[in-house]
Amino acid sequence: MFTSTRKKINVSSSKAIIDGIAKDGGLYVIDKIPKIKIEELIDLDYKALAVKILSLFLDDFSVQNIQKIVEEAYSKFDIEEVVELKEFDNFSFLELYHGPTLAFKDVALTVLPLLMNEAKAINKDNSKTIILTATSGDTGSAALSGFSKVENSGIIVIYPNKGISQIQEKQILSFTNSQAKAFALEGNFDDAQNLVKKIFSEEKFLTDLKDKNVSSANSINIGRLIPQIVYYFYSYIKLVNKKSIKLFDKINFTVPTGNFGNILAGYLAYQMGLPINKLICASNINNVLNDFFATGVYDKNRELKLSYSPSMDILISSNLERLLYYISNKNPNKVANLMHELSNKGKYKLSIMMRKRTKIFESGFADDSETLEMIKEVFEKYKYLIDTHTAVAYKVYKDYQNNSKDKTKTVILSTASGFKFADAVIKGLNLNKQDTLFGSLKVISDYTNVVIPSSLDEIVTKEYKTQEISSKQALETVKKMIGDL
Repeated sequence: MFTSTRKKINVSSSKAIIDGIAKDGGLYVIDKIPKIKIEELIDLDYKALAVKILSLFLDDFSVQNIQKIVEEAYSKFDIEEVVELKEFDNFSFLELYHGPTLAFKDVALTVLPLLMNEAKAINKDNSKTIILTATSGDTGSAALSGFSKVENSGIIVIYPNKGISQIQEKQILSFTNSQAKAFALEGNFDDAQNLVKKIFSEEKFLTDLKDKNVSSANSINIGRLIPQIVYYFYSYIKLVNKKSIKLFDKINFTVPTGNFGNILAGYLAYQMGLPINKLICASNINNVLNDFFATGVYDKNRELKLSYSPSMDILISSNLERLLYYISNKNPNKVANLMHELSNKGKYKLSIMMRKRTKIFESGFADDSETLEMIKEVFEKYKYLIDTHTAVAYKVYKDYQNNSKDKTKTVILSTASGFKFADAVIKGLNLNKQDTLFGSLKVISDYTNVVIPSSLDEIVTKEYKTQEISSKQALETVKKMIGDL
């Protein structure tokens, strides 16, 4: 059963997926994290592993239906095994970007729409589902790709105006239609995220919709988070089968993260029994999470800076609330009080006991110049192309290894194709930026000998109209759009 981080309740997995966020404003968490024996997973391919793990969490879904969902979702990827592990010295890059929108969000957001449909069938819910999602870049296109053609549903994506890459915006707008809308909000990602949370908190408005149910595709939706656990187990099994490690050896994971969802999936995998030595949290110049792990104080009272890794340009890491629930010994009152402090003072401080329970985590950050340096270094040293977010993770991995002298095998989560952040990659590789986006992509391709992903062929040359909304108009605009969909 699932409960809220802020109040003890009991709901099924299907109801948690339909709701997206608890009515008290908390996030759904599974109260008792299931355990798994790693030795029983050795012979499973990615899809079989996904069925196994999802079945442990989704208590009211049949295994047969989960299997159908997994097969359908991952048929959209350009490789059979969904993700790919590339080994180098003492580390590996785990490529998570082989889905429709070239980012790790596809791993979960191809699954979530199908989970949502099945959850509604389980609950005999005939209402129209409206997905409301804030994005710092990649979630928006992946959610639109997944939901834009789903029957009896609509989707609204809100992203920070001029706060994402050119290709990210083109991808988002390419999926819009009469039932799929996207708005560029005046402000930053936190403003977009706060707008979404504000609408979820307006109980009268949501109740008055009657024949519609508003949910989320952000990682605040537990149905979005659970599928991300799978690739942690998969990468470990892959290393065992390649004889790079022995069964039960511990490994490290370095994870670029802003909203804390990707690395939280790793924490859940650890709690399930995956042999993890350290989860290394990699932040960009908006290093609120690095400061949190270094000091035990979460403080969002700082200016949000736009960086070359825009998907991490976040100051309010929503999924951290789920970690607080577990390290507070599942005390929803404690979590509610900390969230109240964050809302009113912009910061909170962990107790000594809670801080001790974060020892599995290490952290670090990279600024923009270091990000570009890492893109260049990785290509020159390994002839391997990485994007800006992966570059942040690589820098933090190097710093951790140099400072700790830890020789543990490390998997670095590679979260997006380098082509999605062409301008920054061109700077990092010291190439000449071209007048057109396609020209820039071709320069990267010619230099690195990496083929431009076919999914970009059409959108790079097409013009799309940005629909801007001011922060003052945003709440009423989005509420009206929900009503009209």
